[in-house]
Amino acid sequence: MHTPRTDDTARPEVVAPRTTPADRAWPLIAHFAAAEARFAERFARTRARTFAYEFARFGCKQAWACLFGGAMVALIVSSHLWYPAGAPLARYDALFVAALALQALLLATRMETPDEAKVILVYHVIGTAMEVFKTGVGSWSYPEAAIFRIGGVPLFSGFMYAAIGSYIARCWRLFDFRFTRHPKPWAVALLAFAIYANFYTHHRWIDLRIVLFAATALLFARTEVHYRIWRVHRRMPLLLGFLLVASFIWIAENLGTLTHTWTYPHQAHGWTLVRLGKLGSWFLLLIVSYALVAMVNRPRPYATSRRRRARPLQVRYVNSSAM
Repeated sequence: MHTPRTDDTARPEVVAPRTTPADRAWPLIAHFAAAEARFAERFARTRARTFAYEFARFGCKQAWACLFGGAMVALIVSSHLWYPAGAPLARYDALFVAALALQALLLATRMETPDEAKVILVYHVIGTAMEVFKTGVGSWSYPEAAIFRIGGVPLFSGFMYAAIGSYIARCWRLFDFRFTRHPKPWAVALLAFAIYANFYTHHRWIDLRIVLFAATALLFARTEVHYRIWRVHRRMPLLLGFLLVASFIWIAENLGTLTHTWTYPHQAHGWTLVRLGKLGSWFLLLIVSYALVAMVNRPRPYATSRRRRARPLQVRYVNSSAM
């Protein structure tokens, strides 16, 4: 018999863990799922401790989602600090070889799924093509030498774009994304195509960036993403999610320019922050990444049943005297 908590003998009964998309995709996560569930049952027994547990769990999930991108940023920074200046293999080439090795390791250890690898490959090609064009028109440059390059673009740079697609794909599974009022897939794909085309055409024609911002806002204005940290789904506007991710990419880009891995014209006489206008560019480019991942994962609607709108903390108090 279940009764409300009335005395100190009441204790929380935590719902048994259920299989998640992340458990099915990554065996390493599934291996620790049972142990984590036991820890959560012992620890998350009050609202304050549940909040602390969910906060830590959110951080762990984000770290796992950033695995590829975080590793690439770590390679860029560490190679700038410690890579020998006179090494037979140029720094950019070493980064390219390291990125390939990292990709192979993640696949071999099943820390990355084949679907994620496909997204990385496609976005690598798309990103490299844009890099070749942008460096050709002087938008930015790579100051060091490399063997593995196309034009003025070292091939490791494509992995930086691919890391964004990898992050979105991993978040999709880790947080079990669901959506309300999501746009039609064809509309998202059309917007992504227009954004990508504008990165090329605005150098010789009208810059439609403002129009594309407006189109993005209209298309996703009512869209909410529902993400699960632990037991229940939280929600936030998808546009806000795009802005937050774009902000972190802008911070990572500042690390890239600080380490002289690539530079912008305004940094020719010394390092300064990447201009905030690039934040808008990354916001738009993020839509292209999202569209590619959405083609693979297919957005699923959020079920608005009473059961899924239950209390935010799925903890039931049971009077031990009634057991």
